[in-house]
Amino acid sequence: MPSLGYYFTRKNFTSVLTLLLTLCGSFMIYKGLGLVLNTGDPFVVVLSESMEPAFARGDIIFLANPKHRPYATGDILVYSVPGTTTPIVHRVLETHSQYKPGFTHVGTNGLNQKMLTKGDNNPVDDTDLYHGLEWLEREHIVGRVVGFLPYVGYFTIIMNYFQNDYPNLKYALLGGMGLYTLINGEQ
Repeated sequence: MPSLGYYFTRKNFTSVLTLLLTLCGSFMIYKGLGLVLNTGDPFVVVLSESMEPAFARGDIIFLANPKHRPYATGDILVYSVPGTTTPIVHRVLETHSQYKPGFTHVGTNGLNQKMLTKGDNNPVDDTDLYHGLEWLEREHIVGRVVGFLPYVGYFTIIMNYFQNDYPNLKYALLGGMGLYTLINGEQ
């Protein structure tokens, strides 16, 4: 049986360091994209069929949130209202804008904009999803959809499906992938 020192060779240390740098680099790229695109989440996974045929469940959508551009009817937005944790992807049905004297909101030049949204595949608008709000406001918007990759995010949906029955499954899979990388690293 090999000694404990065998497992902590320079090769294994290099593999661990490479894995950590990859994880940190991925996180920095994600947050850097968020800063450049002015959104907390530069991409999200579509979790329901409410936007079919535009987006299917499992599509990854890319977001941007330009500071100086008001939202328009027909834009597809991702929003999150207080009391919810899951962002919602729906199209703007109606907007109402007014300029208020002395009102300053970063990037909108004093524009106070309210929006009503609806999923393309839903029969009614989203007022029931707003948790007591009558309209969405700019602070509820995560971003405007600027592109998508079809079905690439389905792995996330599968992992969320098993989360209730097997809450530690995703950590076990990530740990298994890390262990595989360490054992079968550079030869």
